[in-house]
Amino acid sequence: MGQSISSPPPATVTRTSPPSSCPMHDVPSTGCPIQHNNPPVAKSSGGCPIDHSSFNTLNPTNQMPNLPQTPISPQAVPLPTERTMSSIPRVVDGETKTNTHQTWEYPSPQQFYNALVRKGLDTPPEHIETVVEIHNFLNERAWGEVMKWERRVAQEGDEEPHLARFKGRPGEMSPKARFWMLAGWLLPSRFNTEPPFDRHDWIVRRPRDGTEVRYVIDYYSAPSTPNGDPGFALDVRPALDSLESSERGGTRQARS
Repeated sequence: MGQSISSPPPATVTRTSPPSSCPMHDVPSTGCPIQHNNPPVAKSSGGCPIDHSSFNTLNPTNQMPNLPQTPISPQAVPLPTERTMSSIPRVVDGETKTNTHQTWEYPSPQQFYNALVRKGLDTPPEHIETVVEIHNFLNERAWGEVMKWERRVAQEGDEEPHLARFKGRPGEMSPKARFWMLAGWLLPSRFNTEPPFDRHDWIVRRPRDGTEVRYVIDYYSAPSTPNGDPGFALDVRPALDSLESSERGGTRQARS
């Protein structure tokens, strides 16, 4: 997702809409479905590639504790407790020695709601299942964009990279996002003036040599599609933490 909606920077742009069966079609076409404006009163989360922050002992791989599956006040609507497996690899076979392919697991709607309540974010429980669908969809898209970067440096016979750990940083605007905000202020007719509604940092490990690459993901609202589906845009790129990241440069933009 990039900060230039009407005139994006040079990038490979792909656009998709949510699957027709996804309840994302029933949500507003712009803006994050979670209200981030209220200050958090406590911190907590579920187990997925997004940091909903902390309230007890944290898992160092995802900065999150385990969340209960029990209803929490002021919840008046029962929520599902089933969790969905993502397609995002968590470890590779050589690390587990079990010949199994593990993936990250998304939180259940109940866990997600508990996380939002502990953070002081006002989201009606009847909308949580839709919010979880959007959350999972955007993370799957983000991983797809990460893999496009990784294929550019992959060698024949390499095993698939995996997401080693991650951290959500919604209150910290990336330097690139700040740049696009400045561009929007200077040239509002050409560039989007809305900041990203979320940011993640993902650490991707390459099994070939154990190299770890940090990816920065900025999540933006985007115009709705021609048929009225909600629009989101992801700006996914390697952070400039290493010479290799710098040499690869550029940005891949995905629009959903």
